[in-house]
Amino acid sequence: MTRPGEILGSVVDASEREQLETFLDYLRDAVVRKARGVSEEDARRSPVPTGTNLGGLIKHLRWVELGGFAGQIGQIPAAELPTPPWTDADPEADLRLEPNEKLDDVIAAYQAACDRSREIAAQHSLDYAVTTPQGRELTWMYLHVILETARHAGHADILREMIDGSVGD
Repeated sequence: MTRPGEILGSVVDASEREQLETFLDYLRDAVVRKARGVSEEDARRSPVPTGTNLGGLIKHLRWVELGGFAGQIGQIPAAELPTPPWTDADPEADLRLEPNEKLDDVIAAYQAACDRSREIAAQHSLDYAVTTPQGRELTWMYLHVILETARHAGHADILREMIDGSVGD
């Protein structure tokens, strides 16, 4: 397992793109590591009043990847992307596992979305700006997804510790 300090040291002289990719991949892996090895019951269990759970965090991060890299940067039409789980009546459906969803399948879908994000990002320079009302640049999207993934990696750390006492990277 690579520790955060090792990652920082490994890319200190790297290009901006390599730094962004390395930090994001570390965080992607961290979230998955936190969820691996828990039971289906524990993947759904929330020891906090908000209902936040490990499986839901990973499911949510899949949609962050798809919306950011595929939808905004890749400009892939919504009709060509998977149908999001949320609705107006249930806007937080991406934050929980449904009874028919298995943690391993949610992790696999997240990792596939991450792979797709990498492929889309590789097609563009960092200053590539999409022609949407938001006009997002690829660099901005990397930073946004790093921020979102880091927040939820921290949540996953706490949840996992509360579930079974596991701590560490």
